[in-house]
Amino acid sequence: RKTLKRINLLIDAAKRTPFEGVGKPEPLVGNLAGYWSRRIDETNRLVYAVDDDELIVITCRFHYED
Repeated sequence: RKTLKRINLLIDAAKRTPFEGVGKPEPLVGNLAGYWSRRIDETNRLVYAVDDDELIVITCRFHYED
């Protein structure tokens, strides 16, 4: 439940301000260039893209380097 609340918080924050705010948003590089990530917890990330006014969630699980 705690993780689900955190994911919902991050999604809401990303909708409002996609590139700054809670969860340490950072642009991804390499084959994930164009996507952004936010920290759910120590090992899990919310990975998303922004297309015009739309937030597209790619994954909300494991760190992208795992």
